[in-house]
Amino acid sequence: MTSAYSIRRILTVIALCLVSSLSLAQVDQSLRGKLRQAIEEASGNQLQIVGLNPTALSTIYEVELNTGEILYSDISGDYLFAGDMYATTPTGLMNLSSSTRQKRALDKIAAISEDEMIIFEPESEVKATITVFTDVDCTYCRALHNDMPKLLAKGIKVRYLAYPRGGEAAGSYNKMISVWCSADRKETLTLAKNDEPLNQIQCDTPILAHYQLGNELGISGTPALVFEDGRIIPGYMDSDRLAAMLGIN
Repeated sequence: MTSAYSIRRILTVIALCLVSSLSLAQVDQSLRGKLRQAIEEASGNQLQIVGLNPTALSTIYEVELNTGEILYSDISGDYLFAGDMYATTPTGLMNLSSSTRQKRALDKIAAISEDEMIIFEPESEVKATITVFTDVDCTYCRALHNDMPKLLAKGIKVRYLAYPRGGEAAGSYNKMISVWCSADRKETLTLAKNDEPLNQIQCDTPILAHYQLGNELGISGTPALVFEDGRIIPGYMDSDRLAAMLGIN
């Protein structure tokens, strides 16, 4: 039979948990309000806070911006600093910020249906998958696309997302609409990257959504490669080096 003392202890623990939860919620609300004023309102809403998360340090919060940048704030919101946060381990330093960026990239890309992508897949076993933000007018994007036969032969699946540099103002924007609206996206993408004339087609596309996603991940140039572990690799690399980075012999 439960004693009155045990019941009082249980109720005390519950009360303390409720107080702690309320305190954390109040801190989060107060901090969020101060940071919104200092970041969002001060920038004319060009900068937006898309995430405010606790860290391993109880008095430090992670502030995720719509530009893909991660800042850190003290619990008062009076001080912000940029840079990576590390944890010490018996085997060395662990980059906590890098882990956060990789997880965020994976979560955001996982939310995109492959139906929105242009996919080149090996006929044999898929040994690795990369997701590539591309612009059809980008010189190094074209170099990467020219390596497609080698990439496929190595078992690398390539999934393209659209990143017209400059968004709607980009010279490639209408070309990319024609690519994504075509009946054969892979063939039309290859034509566009070879600077061949395209039939101008209009339809609803995910291009600007892809572009916005790239911005949120901190991408500013193309090609930008996202590995299956969430690492984002900027720029072109040849097929042998890429395969080595993916752990493919």
